[in-house]
Amino acid sequence: MDLEGFCFRIGYRFNDPDLLRRALTHRSYGAAHNERLEYLGDSVLNCAIALELYHKFPQLTEGELSRLRASLVNQQSLCAAAQQFNFGDEILLGEGEIKSGGFRRPSILADAVEAVVGAALLDGGFDTARSVVRTLFAEALATVDPQTTGKDPKTLLQEYLQGRRIALPRYTVVATRGEAHEHVFQVECVIPDLNIRSLGEGSSRRNAEQIAARKAYELAICE
Repeated sequence: MDLEGFCFRIGYRFNDPDLLRRALTHRSYGAAHNERLEYLGDSVLNCAIALELYHKFPQLTEGELSRLRASLVNQQSLCAAAQQFNFGDEILLGEGEIKSGGFRRPSILADAVEAVVGAALLDGGFDTARSVVRTLFAEALATVDPQTTGKDPKTLLQEYLQGRRIALPRYTVVATRGEAHEHVFQVECVIPDLNIRSLGEGSSRRNAEQIAARKAYELAICE
């Protein structure tokens, strides 16, 4: 566990390193785990994202803002943030979770993001926690689009391809990991006409397909 390196990545140095360590400790590792911090961080994250959207989109209604927030505060987006900032390299896991690839499991990664936000609140107050959220979700906040919110990535990709008379993508499960009750699916999305291949991982085949579709859509619109 490299707490110094992690603090550098998220742009905040904790006054209490033990608090950060707890935030990055899964319950499988020991009694001093991150579930209470996760509970706290969930509320703070929703509030911080709501504030960012409120100021970014002054023309949107309450319902539209709520849909935008839901598109940003969910397991998929939290997992994406965790992957971007290499949370998996720092999370402390029990031996069983290590063997089953828990450091890649979306639910564990998403929970760790919430826990770190909760820890930042306790360590430095709301403004500190909000700053951490801004860092972790900078890319998502910069690219969020009110015109497409509410549409899942597979639908967006399908509509984009149909509008350009391009054959629809193929989704294939290329790997599964983990115990029977906690499978992690890896799905490949292929668009032959655009020479695009993308991979997504999720706790269900559907979630993995959505993540793969989102990556493919981002590649397609840059073509």
